[in-house]
Amino acid sequence: MHAITIPEPGGPEALVWDEVPDPVPGEGEVLVEVVAGAVNRADLLQRRGFYDPPPGASPYPGLECSGRIVALGPGVGGWAVGDEVCALLSGGGYAEKVAVPAGQLLPVPAGLDLKQAAALPEVVCTVWSNVFMIAHLRPGETLLVHGGSSGIGTMAIQLARAVGAKVAVTAGTKEKLERCAELGADILINYREQDFVAELKQATDGAGADVILDNMGAKYLDRNVRALAVNGRLAIIGMQGGVKGELNIGALLDKRAAISATSLRARPLEEKAAIVAAVREHVWPLVADGHVRPVVDREIPMPDAAAAHRVVEDSGHVGKVLLVTPR
Repeated sequence: MHAITIPEPGGPEALVWDEVPDPVPGEGEVLVEVVAGAVNRADLLQRRGFYDPPPGASPYPGLECSGRIVALGPGVGGWAVGDEVCALLSGGGYAEKVAVPAGQLLPVPAGLDLKQAAALPEVVCTVWSNVFMIAHLRPGETLLVHGGSSGIGTMAIQLARAVGAKVAVTAGTKEKLERCAELGADILINYREQDFVAELKQATDGAGADVILDNMGAKYLDRNVRALAVNGRLAIIGMQGGVKGELNIGALLDKRAAISATSLRARPLEEKAAIVAAVREHVWPLVADGHVRPVVDREIPMPDAAAAHRVVEDSGHVGKVLLVTPR
């Protein structure tokens, strides 16, 4: 088969479409023939040498894919050769085939084509696990999403609206904020021109956000705490703004607030399987009913993964960028 390899860490040109051995499904795994994968910022970090796959995972980038099952490993039940699926991965989505633990498979939701389904697993599992399973966003509460036009952001807006929450977003252009509004965002903040703490306070009559989904990390830490409502919850899922920040414990105590920080990739298999099962139970019906849809910016042939990385690196997209395998 072919896969995107990274012979040496570096810029987008470090991504090489090369012939590699076919993966073999192990105990409890299936082999998926990949139709499409999706680009995540974690892939950019891996390309630069800053985010190695967990031990035992595929060395190739790609944290989600869609395709068809072509082989079952020992001990797999409930799935059959030919099933159309999408999958949460620890790596290997930028390839023609990938071995996947059966607990990380999802059926393609009704009403969605197979390529579009590649845009779902990583973003849906990230949003559902952080915003709902950990931060427990409830109807009537306010969610602030940083990077509202990203793949994560566009999904968070839709899921929060689906459960009856109010949504505030930050984005860097008028056009991106307009797209967020189309998806259901209520409070639109241009982070290049506005102070999100002040804007959020004004829009919520001084209350702030009950839950904040943050991809920036250190750069936003102090302002995020100030933007939280009493009993608010800050969920950190990225560090685009650095890894070391100063935390005012007094402000956190005054608000009786909580901070969580998680990543999906390195979690144990049983934790990933539990998240995937929760997504299938709670989110898949919303997708099938048309209340939630993946937002796909563009499709790029997988051998041209470098072009896709440039788009994401420049933030020149809304939603997800897909990589489509050649056929």
